[in-house]
Amino acid sequence: MDSDADPPLTVGIDVGGTNIRAAVVDGVGQVLDTAQAPTPHSAEALVLAIERAVRELGSSHRVAAVGLAVAGFLDVDRTTVLFAPHLPWADAPVARDLTDRLGVPVVLEHDANAAALAEYHFGAAAGGHNVVVVALGTGIGGALLQEGRLYRGSFGVAPELGHIQVVPDGRACPCGKRGCWERYCSGTALVDTAIELLATDPALSTLLAREVAVDAGMLTGRRVAGAAQDGDPLAVAVMADFAHWLGVGLALVGDVFDPDLIVVAGGVAGSAPLFLDAAREHYAQLATGAGHRPLARIRSTQLGEAAGLIGAAELARTAVRGP
Repeated sequence: MDSDADPPLTVGIDVGGTNIRAAVVDGVGQVLDTAQAPTPHSAEALVLAIERAVRELGSSHRVAAVGLAVAGFLDVDRTTVLFAPHLPWADAPVARDLTDRLGVPVVLEHDANAAALAEYHFGAAAGGHNVVVVALGTGIGGALLQEGRLYRGSFGVAPELGHIQVVPDGRACPCGKRGCWERYCSGTALVDTAIELLATDPALSTLLAREVAVDAGMLTGRRVAGAAQDGDPLAVAVMADFAHWLGVGLALVGDVFDPDLIVVAGGVAGSAPLFLDAAREHYAQLATGAGHRPLARIRSTQLGEAAGLIGAAELARTAVRGP
């Protein structure tokens, strides 16, 4: 058995709505090797894609266990994916199926919970007492840490922040509701907002607008962020709208949980310099009792897009060695 000085290597996999990102991670949260693939649209193909990624990484590293950070609801034992708005799994015994295929322990965790644990142990959430992590990606994931321990609620799905309604009868959401926070504040939302702004002002002529006119399919959240970085007026307006809705949601989060620290994580957080300062201002104005109560510090991720898979790998390591 490995000694404390030589913890086992594990694979962490962030199973997102757009991509599967896998990595071999060591005991201090360092990523040693990576693999990536688009997220398939069928349940069986998704399991096969994950198996291929693990076997690819396992060909060069001795892997003791695998952790999956999943964008969806898990059962209390965190072995079955009950529902995932952006994934093809429903009531799927994913941990059992992959354990049987791979021959090593496989554990599941909500992606935002995995990112929160990684940030707490290795990144921006270190030293926080009551910490909320808001993971901005294809949608929004949320996690709550109280003195380093995850709060899961009675049935293991808390806190589901992305589907708080912020706009009555607003944009339709894959979850079945309308006006969810993630429909206005996510990588997907950046695209939708750009299209809406163009629809309200067809005469708007910017490089990004012309690209969309040629091929709307090329528009992505990353492209919007890149154009905003270059000063494109359409993209700058999109990011301003994004910052507004992030501030609205963070004010709700602050009112409900009263955290001392909020960490903004996920793929979109890589563009935080474009929106986070403005979001902080909106949050400070909209929080109930603003000006008469302490407000949470708001930090950007230190681990970036790797946070979810690093946290999943750490959970897998705990499953092998014990807490």
